[in-house]
Amino acid sequence: MEVVKKTRIGTFRAFRNRNYALYYSGQSISVIGTWMQRTAVYWVIFTITHSSFMLGVAVFATQFPSFILSLYGGIISDRYNRYKTLLITQAASMIQAVLMTILILTHHYIVWEILSLSVLLGIINAFDVPVRQPLVHELIDNKDDLPNALALNSAMNNIARLVGPALSGLVLVKFGAGICFLLNAVSFIAIISSLLLMKLRPYTPSPTKNKIGADLSQGFNYLKDTPILRMVLIMLVLISLMVLPYNTLLPVFAKVIFKGNAATFGYINSFIGIGAVAGTIFLASLKPGSDLKIILLINTVILGIGLICFSHLNNFGLAMVFAVICGFGTMSQTTICITLIQVNSDKAMRGRMMSYVAMGYFGMLPVGSLLVGAVSQKIGAQNALFYQGILSIIIAAIFFKYLSADKFNKNKTAKPIETEPQEQTLN
Repeated sequence: MEVVKKTRIGTFRAFRNRNYALYYSGQSISVIGTWMQRTAVYWVIFTITHSSFMLGVAVFATQFPSFILSLYGGIISDRYNRYKTLLITQAASMIQAVLMTILILTHHYIVWEILSLSVLLGIINAFDVPVRQPLVHELIDNKDDLPNALALNSAMNNIARLVGPALSGLVLVKFGAGICFLLNAVSFIAIISSLLLMKLRPYTPSPTKNKIGADLSQGFNYLKDTPILRMVLIMLVLISLMVLPYNTLLPVFAKVIFKGNAATFGYINSFIGIGAVAGTIFLASLKPGSDLKIILLINTVILGIGLICFSHLNNFGLAMVFAVICGFGTMSQTTICITLIQVNSDKAMRGRMMSYVAMGYFGMLPVGSLLVGAVSQKIGAQNALFYQGILSIIIAAIFFKYLSADKFNKNKTAKPIETEPQEQTLN
């Protein structure tokens, strides 16, 4: 009984920090709504066009604007009050969800209108993501809880990936896409309320503000001079371009391969979410000092095996077993990369380093989605998914040499750069 109690405390130790607990509870509801909207958008696009290429275009429209603007989002994160910036981006996301709801419920929508609102969300995310992750540092009083907090953040996102698409599938069948978008808009009340309930210390602004060009150059040089950050980011870029866009093809599997409907699409996403939740609980339970780089490599191989096996199965039940494996492997890609980059980044550079993560993910994933959509039109969705699994294993093999090197195991980082007070706080 004592062992179980200690394990529970260890797995959820970040909740000892009140502000983080508030943030987690509000964000978890909001992210479920976001996954409901995302699932509904892809399903609506595929229902209208019956084109896997247009699914890639939908992903591109949502995420490529973040690639273009994320570096500026990182500068905003490092220069200004992250708490207030997050309030603004969450309010803007709520407005986007309301506009999408009105568009769908009026039944006078066409594809370009949905894509235009998706572009708007991508612009908002360019400033939201570089702020949200470094903000977790400011919500944690005991810095030993930080890796656990980041892992729990991933668990939250993957639980949302489990619950959101499943709910979306049911709502799509029973009530239509408009209600999915409405529920997403309402879900933002939770995160905005949790932010307003936080008790935060006064914000101390940075004493110096360079020109934007100087900040961009400083961030690039810091990344170039820090081997662990550079290699983790390169791996994330390749995985985001070649492997993670596999979810672009899931509507094709739901409707064509498994001959199902919107609920089937939701179930596939949910089984992937089950695997991801299992993976993040595993990650949150790791002992301090565990080698996250090796775990990242192993999970990349697991993802590849899952995709290879899932790709050519026509039996839905058996395919869902490998969907769970895919979810387990997928979970580490952004979670561990974010953890490694934040832990090994200087405080004054975290926002800009997270902007590079956002660029790597939001830049390559939409390009990869377009590529996967186009390739699947030529060779079929099943073959495209099979080759993505092969590429995942190849990438893991290539980076094993670099991420297992002694210099990375010594956590080598660049010389600290202090351009803001040592104890930055929030208002």
